[in-house]
Amino acid sequence: MEQELASARRSPSDDPFKFLIVDDHALVRYGLSLALRQRYEGAVIVEAGSLAEAMRKARSESDLTAILYDLQMGDSDQHSGLADMLEAAGDVPVIVVSGATDGTVIASCIRAGARGFVHKGCEGVVLDQALPIVLDGGIFAPAPPAARDGRPVRIAMAASVPVRTDSDAVNSLTERQREVLRLLLEGQSNKEIARALGVLEGTIKVHLRTVMQRLGVRNRTQLALATVRAGIKLQS
Repeated sequence: MEQELASARRSPSDDPFKFLIVDDHALVRYGLSLALRQRYEGAVIVEAGSLAEAMRKARSESDLTAILYDLQMGDSDQHSGLADMLEAAGDVPVIVVSGATDGTVIASCIRAGARGFVHKGCEGVVLDQALPIVLDGGIFAPAPPAARDGRPVRIAMAASVPVRTDSDAVNSLTERQREVLRLLLEGQSNKEIARALGVLEGTIKVHLRTVMQRLGVRNRTQLALATVRAGIKLQS
C-alpha cells in the first residue's frame, strides 16, 4: 500500500492531481478534502455543494483527475442525478461516495458508468485501495457492506476493466464518432478535437463517452488499445 501511495506522488514538474468533491454536506467535503491532500501531495481540490454546481464545475474545470460524487444530492434524484453527473464529467472518472448499502444500488451505479463506489462508513484504507485502481483505468466495485456489530465490513477491491477487441463495435460507430476517435488516436486533446470539428468541447466529451461505452473501455489508453486489437484503421 505504501508503494501505491508513493507512486501516486508526482514530482514538482508534474501537473498536480485535481479532484472535484461533490456533496451537499460541507463537513463531508472538508473531510474528503483532507484525506485526498494527505494521500496526494499538492492535490488541487474543487468543491460543489449541489448537482447543478458540480455539473458547471465539471465542464469548466480543466484537467480534473477524478470526481467524488455523493449519490444523495438534495437537488436531484439519485439515478437521474448520477446520469447527469456522468454526462457532464465526460471522460473524467466518477467515484460514487455514498451511505447506501443496497447491492442493487451499487451495481446500478457501476452499470451507469461510475468507475467506483466507496461507502461512507468504510475505513480510510478503502479509499487508499479504490483511488489507485480507478486512476489506473480499473473499476472499484465493492460487495455491499454488511453490518457486523454495527460496524461496516471492509470492502474488497475489484479487478481492472477488461478491454474488448470487437471490430464490429468500432464499425458500428457513427461517422462523427469515428472522426472523433481518429483525432483522439492522433493524440489530440478534447479541446483540439472540438476546435477541429467546430463544436463545443462538451460535445466531444459526450461522443467519447458513447464510444467508450460501445467498446467497453474506461479511458483513452484502453480505447486506443481496443481499436488496435480490433485491427481497425480509421481513415483520415
